[in-house]
Parts: sequence; C-alpha cells; structure tokens
Amino acid sequence: MPTAMTVALAAGLLTATAPTARAAAGATLPFTSVEAESATTTGTKIGPDHTQGTLASEASGRRAVRLNSGQRVEFTAPRAANALNVAYSVPDGQSGSLNVYVNGTKLAKTIAVTSKYSYVDTGWIAGARTHHFYDNARLLLGQNVQPGDKVALEATNAQVTVDVADFEQVAGAASQPAGSVSVTSKGADPSGQGDSTQAFRDAIASAQGGVVWIPPGEYRLTSSLSGVQNVTLQGAGSWHSVVRSSRFIDQSSSSGGVHIKDFAVIGEVTERVDSNPDNFVNGSLGPNSSVSGMWLQHLKVGLWLMGNNDNLVVENNRFLDMTADGLNLNGNARGVKVRGNFLRNQGDDALAMWSLNAPDVSSSFENNTITQPNLANGIAIYGGTDITVRNNLISDTNALGSGIAISNQKFMDPFHPLSGTITVDGNTLVRTGAMNPNWNHPMGALRVDSYDSAIEAQVKITNTTITDSPYSAFEFVSGGGRGLAAKNVTVDGATVRNTGTVVVQAETQGAATFRNVTATGVGAAGVYNCPYPANSGPFTLTDGGGNSGWSSTWSDCSTWPQPGQSNPDPDPARNLAKGRPATATGSQDVYTPGKAVDGDADSYWESGNNAFPQSLTIDLGSSEAVRRLVLKLPPSSAWGARTQTVTVLGSTDGSNFSTVVGATGYRFDPATGNTVTVALPGGTALRHLRLSVSANTGWPAAQFSEVEAYPTS
Repeated sequence: MPTAMTVALAAGLLTATAPTARAAAGATLPFTSVEAESATTTGTKIGPDHTQGTLASEASGRRAVRLNSGQRVEFTAPRAANALNVAYSVPDGQSGSLNVYVNGTKLAKTIAVTSKYSYVDTGWIAGARTHHFYDNARLLLGQNVQPGDKVALEATNAQVTVDVADFEQVAGAASQPAGSVSVTSKGADPSGQGDSTQAFRDAIASAQGGVVWIPPGEYRLTSSLSGVQNVTLQGAGSWHSVVRSSRFIDQSSSSGGVHIKDFAVIGEVTERVDSNPDNFVNGSLGPNSSVSGMWLQHLKVGLWLMGNNDNLVVENNRFLDMTADGLNLNGNARGVKVRGNFLRNQGDDALAMWSLNAPDVSSSFENNTITQPNLANGIAIYGGTDITVRNNLISDTNALGSGIAISNQKFMDPFHPLSGTITVDGNTLVRTGAMNPNWNHPMGALRVDSYDSAIEAQVKITNTTITDSPYSAFEFVSGGGRGLAAKNVTVDGATVRNTGTVVVQAETQGAATFRNVTATGVGAAGVYNCPYPANSGPFTLTDGGGNSGWSSTWSDCSTWPQPGQSNPDPDPARNLAKGRPATATGSQDVYTPGKAVDGDADSYWESGNNAFPQSLTIDLGSSEAVRRLVLKLPPSSAWGARTQTVTVLGSTDGSNFSTVVGATGYRFDPATGNTVTVALPGGTALRHLRLSVSANTGWPAAQFSEVEAYPTS
C-alpha cells in the first residue's frame, strides 16, 4: 500500500502521508483533485458555511466558486492529465455548458452542465430539506496536459458553481481478452442508439465460466439483467466502455463467481424512490464475487446487497451522484470487503452495513475515500458482528450525518444489534459532523449511538484523526431518546484539531475509556457530559492516561455549546444538583431517586419503609464547592409537619465518603413551605453528595421532593 495519497481539502492540495508504521487513510486514487476556491477566478468565492440547504455547505471544503455566464476559474494542473472531471452545480431547472481552455486555447469540446440530477427532495425523511445540489461531469481532453499548465473553465448560458476539478491520466482502451464473448457479437449497439439489453443477456448465457467483453462504446439497456452467475463482465476501462442503465443487475440469488470490472454504468435517476430497484446491483451476486474498476453514477444506490454475497470484494470503484446510499450491506453479509473506493455526493450513507433479517458478520470497510454525503453519514454501521472500519478518509458530511456512525438504530425488524468486537481503526475525519434538525443539536464527527438498544459489543476506536469538525469530535448518544447505554467503548490514540465545540459529547448513560487522546484548538470545552433523559444514569469517562488539551467540562447542561463559544462563567446562584444523576438505597413504587432532583417540588423520592437508615446520593458531575443545601418536601398542607434526622456526607470519588454535617433533626413544616436549609462548612468540596436519613417522625421512610445544592451561602 503506498504511504501517501493526494486528496482535495479546504484549500488547494493536501498530501496526507501516513507514519511509516501505518498506511495512509483513504484510497489510492488515479486522479488529483484541486479545489476551485484555490484557483484563479473572475467569479465569486462562496463559503465556508455549514448551514443545511446551502451550496457552500454541500461543497468540498465548504467552499466553491460561483461563475456567471462569461466568468471563468483557472486551475493549475497538478499532474500530467488527459481527462478532467468537474463537480459543479447550476440553479434548479437550468442547464448550460463549460468552455474548456488549455493554456489560453479554447478546446472544441465543452462540458455540458445540468440541474437534471440535482435538487432532490425526500419529504418522508424527517429533517431533510432539498439537497444534492452538485453533480459531476467528465471530459476526455483529446490532448495531454502537463503539470503547471493552465486549464480554465468558462460558464456559458447559465450560472455555474464549480466545486472541484479532478485531473486524471486515462490509459488507452484495453484489448479484448482471448476467448471472451463480445456483446457486439450478439447484436449490442455501441452507438447507444439501439437497445442492447438482449445482446447482453445472450452474451452472458454464452460465456458461462468465461468473460463477457464490453468493447469501447456506449450501450443502452432498457431493463435489468438477472440470472447472472459464474461469469466475468469486463470493459475496456471506465472512460471507454459505458453502459446506460438505471437498473443493471436485479436478482435475489446467484450461485456466485460473478466478476464485474472496468466499465461505467451511468443511470438516469433524478429522484429517490425507495420502492424502485434503481441500482447498479440490487440483491445478490453470490459468493466469491467481485466488483472493481467501475464508474457508477446517477443511480439511486450503487450496490444494495441482500442474500448471499459471501466473500464479495468491492474495490477501486468510483461512486458519484447517487440519490441514496453508495453501498449498503443489507444483512447477511459475511466476509465482505469494501476497499479502495472513491465516493462523492451520495444522497444518504455513503457506505453502510445494516443488519436486517440476518447480521452482517466479519465484514469491513477499508481505505475508502468518502466526500460530501449530503443527507447522512460517511460510514454507518447499523448492527452486526465483528465489523471493521479501517483507514478511511471521510470529509464534509452534511445534515443528519457523522463521519462514522456506530449504531444500534434498527429502522425495522428483525434487526441484529452490534455484537462481538467493532474495530474502528486508523480513520481520518475532516469537517465531519453536522447539525441534526430533528434533535436541534449537533452530531459529532464519530458517533456511537445506542438508538434502539444498549451497546453490548466491544467498540474499539483507535488511531483516529479528527480535523475541523464543526461541532464535536466523539459523540455518545441514544438517538431514540430513551437513554440506553452506550458502553464498552475504548478510544485509544486520537488527534483532534480545531473542533468547533467539544471533544466528547456525552448525551446518554454509558462508559468509555480514553487513552492518548490529544486535542488542540478546542472551541468551547473538553467535555459535554449531560445524559438524557435526566437521571437515566451517568456517562463515565475513564482517563486511561496520555490525554491532553481537553480536561475542561461544559458547565451548563441547559444550553448547547456553540462553535467557538468559550465555557460560560458559572451562575453563582445555580442549583448544582438539578438534573444530575441520583441513586438511593431503595425506593417505593414510582417515587424514584430522580424525583428529588427534577426541579418539581410536587414529585418526590421515598425510600423503602421501616428500614432506616436510608440514603440518597447525587453525582454533581465534578468536584464543586458547596456551601448550602435546600431540602424540600411537597408544599401541600396535606403533608403534615415532620422531623427527619439527616447526616450529610461527601465524596470526590463516589467510594470514600466522609461526614460533612453530623446527624441533625430538621423540621419540615407546610406552614413554612416544607423547606429547610442546611449550611455546610466553608471549604467543603465534593462531587458526590449523600444524605443519610436515620429517622422520620411523619412516615417510616426517608422522603425528599427536592435536594438543592448551591455554591453560595
């Protein structure tokens, strides 16, 4: 594996070179990308912007160049090339072209641009807005461009926003393999005018155990292929052999041994209709199959895989402009390897494993380069057993998406949650994470989500690089809002640079150990630790050593940190106990410990009866200087006056408690609001506050409707 690759990032070119002991993240690509905003232009640069529904937010690097008709952007060629691919956008309902100039000379060829494949609406997806603004168009230049040559694009007949240009040296067309069956020998039309569907079917039937050859040309298929097994479909190269089909293979089963390589399949999918199999492959290729060297574009999904695809290898392909996923292992994937692929502008998860009906097992996404998924995640793992996500480079996720999501979101049943060991190793995430409009708060660059069930698998996240996340780096959440545990997580070895808000965003109960995680340029605080729902349980961060740059904690769980916002000064009048995790030695019926810290004086905690002493313990989240407690019972006159004997104890570690105020009888009287105040000695600092009740003259149990802790006397 080469140790360096070139990728397009925020400005110009960035060469990412791995340490000698590790391969570089991402795919080894046959092209070099140059950002339009780093080029010379007479147009207008737009961005950066992370706002859902804007052109800049969907652009690579969150920046692009807008050209009015007659304006141009001029790139300096980074390498020898004879071909150009351009990511662009034009206003909805419009089309036009880009004139191409090389060193000032206008080429006879132009690049057609259109909004036909853009502006997708998916109103049935909560939180979605019109999206998928960009498209890709390619051109063989007909001449060689040398490094340093000037290549200009000029808008004609439309406003064109240019995002990025890919420079590539395309090899000549490959020759027909000996003994292969050419589709043209069966009547296929390489001009693209006639319907070549039957010719492809006949060639496949004739070439069992051999090769179907797709010569240079363009072939139109009007319906899908099925019964494909024990055959190789091979083209002369993805720039030379082109199949026009929105549904290439659609079959529920195959005996396998299918190898598809070295041609393009370009569809005519302009909207997302989930009930339609508008995919390059829908269903099964069978065991021991492969897909390589393909150019896949303008489809709903590249590969939607169900049934038996054991040991499938999907490698070195390009996935462009899908209205939904690039690839989805939709259950029952065993030993599947997806590696070395390039994915740009997918309309849902770029790469996904979804363990529906049967678990995905021992499958992997490795060394893929993913950019600009515009409605979901770069990589999503929804359930499965012993899954690996390794050495991927992911950038510029948009709404509803993280760079990587490790999740128990099931969508439907029967679903198989995460189990075994989930390995997330060596990944680089750039400008990933996004605001989730359904939650009204952000999603982190790397998300562990106990959406529909607790995380029981061992999740091992190692050697991660997270750069310029607009919000947080690592998020732990129960996306269904039920507070299920995100646990058994280890984060070992991570570099976090310029994260917009926090390094760790913990929103549910659970636990994770962090080792050797270093952060610089943290926007707000190191940790946001506010599990939801309140009192569902704590999220425990264990410091395994070697961490630096993110020790602070966001102080106010009632507000979300904003990018670049410093930690607010604590309110000296705040109640330190409100909404914090509470536990007790026992409780009666619905009168649970959380009732004592929920801010509602009419609800209450009550211990078991006739079993003094009983205690209530509240975790304040960090060591706090506490000077005063306010203890309450419901203010209703129905609660008669009573005296409770209370000992106040404190601890910094939750294990070793010492007495702060000795046993004292406190009288609660509805005539004075059923409220008492307990002054604590100066210098009291504690994280865990415990109230031990040894007697109650009004009821044979301990009772509190609110326990409030204040930093002021």
